[in-house]
Amino acid sequence: MKDTYKELLTVPNQLTVLRILLVPVFVLLLLQPDPWLQLIGVIVFIFASLTDLYDGYHARKYGVTTRLGAFLDPLADKFLITAAFLLYVWMGYLVLWMAILVIIRDVLITGLRIYAEIKDRPVVTSMEAKYKTLVQNIFVYVIMLLVLMKEPAFSGKGVSRTINSFLLSEYLDYIMLGVTTFTVYTGISYLVSNWKVYLQNPLQNR
Repeated sequence: MKDTYKELLTVPNQLTVLRILLVPVFVLLLLQPDPWLQLIGVIVFIFASLTDLYDGYHARKYGVTTRLGAFLDPLADKFLITAAFLLYVWMGYLVLWMAILVIIRDVLITGLRIYAEIKDRPVVTSMEAKYKTLVQNIFVYVIMLLVLMKEPAFSGKGVSRTINSFLLSEYLDYIMLGVTTFTVYTGISYLVSNWKVYLQNPLQNR
């Protein structure tokens, strides 16, 4: 218990916990009808994302990586992105089954990576996975910006109508289909590349 408490006190782990706690905050703010509260929600989301960049940098620079951090950090990232996808589904902008496929893939692969990390057999992140993360983040940020700009208070009535039409159009479905397809592909690629690690050679403590 004492060791776990000490691990929680490291700056990266505190930032990771903060990122998790900010997830419901940004969701609740974006669901508010007041556009200025929605703006605050976007700022909260951006701040939470930036903590992910800094905690990794701090952990590497000062050598304060911990098992707890290795477990919590990817979970916090997935909580943030998953919450955004589900929020967009709730708002009526994304199709549920596509979001579920993305979430299942990310949860499954994240679970396997955490398992490997705990057993001291970490798997190197592939370029495909990095591109997947980049694509998902860009997609989430663009929709979040559009959600904000569809408010007449920020864009005017004409632009607001255009943006709202796009958010409810089939074009966004096609883009989401591309994101979903690429996400699922990277998940399958990961499983194919690492199946020997998980099936033929079960992970064991060193």
